Amino acid sequence: MTFKRQNILVIGFAIAALFSCKEGKQGGSELAEIDQVSYNFHIRPILSDKCFACHGPDANKREADLRLDVEEAAFAALKENPNKFAVVPGKPDESEVFHRIISEDPGELMPPAESNLKLSDNEIAIIKKWIEQGAKYEPHWAFVKAEKAEVPSQSDWGTNQIDKFTFKKMKEMGLEPNPEAESYELIKRASLDLTGLPPSPEMLERFGDFSGQNSYEDLLDGLLEQDAYGEKLAILWMDISRYADSYGYQDDNIRTQWPFRDWVIHAFNNNLPYDQFLTWQIAGDLLPEATKEQILATAFNRNHKYTEEGGVIPEEYRIEYVLDKTNTFSKGILGITMECAQCHDHKYDPFSQKEYYEFFAFFNNTPEKGFEGDVSRSKPAKTPILFVDQGDLDGILDFINYQDTTQLSISVMGELEGEDARSTFILDRGVYDAPSTEVFPSTPESILEFPENLPKNRLGLAQWATSRDNPLTARVFVNLIWQEIFGTGIVKSAGDFGMQGDLPSHPELLDWLAVDFMENGWDIKRLYKQILSSATYKQSAHISKDHLAVDPANIYLARAPRMRLPAENVQDLVLASSGLLVEKVGGPSVKGYQPEGIWEAASSGRGVLATYVQDKGESLYRRGLYNFIKLTVPPPKAIIFDSSNRDRCEISRGRTNTPLQALVMMNDPMVLEASRVLAGKLWEKYSDSDEAINEAFVRILCRPMKSEEKDLLEGYFEDQLARFESHQDQVQATLEVGDYPLEQEDINPQTAALMQVIVSLYNLEETITKI
Repeated sequence: MTFKRQNILVIGFAIAALFSCKEGKQGGSELAEIDQVSYNFHIRPILSDKCFACHGPDANKREADLRLDVEEAAFAALKENPNKFAVVPGKPDESEVFHRIISEDPGELMPPAESNLKLSDNEIAIIKKWIEQGAKYEPHWAFVKAEKAEVPSQSDWGTNQIDKFTFKKMKEMGLEPNPEAESYELIKRASLDLTGLPPSPEMLERFGDFSGQNSYEDLLDGLLEQDAYGEKLAILWMDISRYADSYGYQDDNIRTQWPFRDWVIHAFNNNLPYDQFLTWQIAGDLLPEATKEQILATAFNRNHKYTEEGGVIPEEYRIEYVLDKTNTFSKGILGITMECAQCHDHKYDPFSQKEYYEFFAFFNNTPEKGFEGDVSRSKPAKTPILFVDQGDLDGILDFINYQDTTQLSISVMGELEGEDARSTFILDRGVYDAPSTEVFPSTPESILEFPENLPKNRLGLAQWATSRDNPLTARVFVNLIWQEIFGTGIVKSAGDFGMQGDLPSHPELLDWLAVDFMENGWDIKRLYKQILSSATYKQSAHISKDHLAVDPANIYLARAPRMRLPAENVQDLVLASSGLLVEKVGGPSVKGYQPEGIWEAASSGRGVLATYVQDKGESLYRRGLYNFIKLTVPPPKAIIFDSSNRDRCEISRGRTNTPLQALVMMNDPMVLEASRVLAGKLWEKYSDSDEAINEAFVRILCRPMKSEEKDLLEGYFEDQLARFESHQDQVQATLEVGDYPLEQEDINPQTAALMQVIVSLYNLEETITKI
């Protein structure tokens, strides 16, 4: 396809987007609402759901040798009946597809009854209208090079270009934007989004009404410069890179990949451009005169599970590791489900099994082994290994937080060369010992043909991925950042930009942001500031009846979202607001409070992780990012709050509201300990319960207390004080929670009563919700 043809199709896509469904769902439009039927927005979703399994890209499962996913095949004469055609543009009555979907004969009806699929009357009507309008096919929107759409001009609302796009959609839906949120709401919101930490009372007071030198822009700039910014964003990247502190599988022993996490935090805080950030992780070892930092970044590829079980077949597991690298790259960086083509041609997307193994070939030439032997001696890193000594820690790797004097070892990438280079074959049905046709490194043509001038190795793959012509990489990343901020991406299915994925709610905005991101040096901090500076972001989260009636899911952003904090940031908020948080950046993972017996019940009984040994001292008060993750037994509290279990690449987390979460907040030793410690500190500062409760409220809720809330909390304090004064035996039992030292002077009814008030504040839904 020529670039001229692509540009025309991009314009057509933008026009078609104007007629996208009002509920933002695939194929969900009512026919009366559609003037011009779009293949991308209206037809492809229907065909993908109901037809492509039998009439799509997978040649092995194709029925009647008929493809409906490509124009040439759909318009061609049917092989079983050369006088008939599946689709005749402009003539539904002569189109066999239309006859089959309206047939009352069970032998002719499509989809067949045994498929358990059925077209609705509205879907049939849309297909008929599409054929009547000429049955125009379009390339899948996500596989067309992104171009900057023209910024809508008719808008009297907003502060930057983002608002022009969102306001246009709001007006189309009959919605009006919310007024701007209160300053204290914006301070808390921005602080949570950029650092994962609540604003301190001092920050709330300093920025107040955003006057003078303490403007909203100053707030954003200050937050972006905090080390906590890199820690917050690193949570997303740990999910994508499937970071864990153990190897997984049965023995599940310890490994030392945490220096990679230190590097990710360092890279984000130093605003390493995203194209370089990717290149170093994909192929840092192949860069000219590669530094140890660039080689360390390639640990991204080696975070997969690794077996240490005796009796395994090494080649079987080596192939598993290469598959994992391939699938992580395709999902986390390109936002596509290429793993579906491991065993056969993809059923929905235009990726053949041959193309999958050509992609696989980029990662198949590393000296990594499937099994390293000697099951009695687990090593903290597997071949290839990067060794880090004190000289590195004092030099180029000074961002690694390591206090020990012993040498560190990290699993990284390497490349086989010359006679040792490994050949790659298509694996029949995806089985490791069934090689068939030899293939060579390449990329799916439907995304972007691999240029002849690039090296056919991981460095060439990185250059292909970060090319201005690549239609996916920038789109996927800006969508991820949008998801981080608004809870849902412009493309809801952030890990699937393919045929089965969700359509973008604001396609022109997505493309505009992607191109703007590339044009401005792949600058991540700039992207964050750009979004957080928009009027769209700064709206109140108040929900009106119109919002609920027209847009309950907030697809069109006429209000700010309300959403639960990520699991790690729930912990961070409790520790930070209580004053317990240890703000040390990086270093080995830590083992906090955990119910007894969980590890032991799931462990094989071998290795240093067979028994759970809780850490002591400041390690108990680190950010949630640093929680030790054992793959076979992920941290239970984090899992209850919907964190990733890290056994594979994940780029979206679910958000639930369950009784278990409430039980955690009411009974977790960390929450109770934080409440006790904060109560003690407040009594050291104040002699009056009113002032103590007020500061506790501001620390935890990050806003002024209302008069009715004040009366309620003070009444609760008096009730609890009376209880403890009349039951002195309960005071010490209540306060003795957690490892933080309990001072003798704090063992009194006043501290115990204030502790109960603070526990109640931590258990408010508002506390752990970004509003």
